[in-house]
Amino acid sequence: MRDMEEKFPRALWVRLFVYLIAGHVFAAFVYLLFELGAK
Repeated sequence: MRDMEEKFPRALWVRLFVYLIAGHVFAAFVYLLFELGAK
């Protein structure tokens, strides 16, 4: 695991995590929009 940390800086992991969260929030918003629009 130490080897992985040396290859990927902590900032990159944080950015990746933030992008993941943002992506899921955006996907949920679009899904909600379509669900409410269909009714």
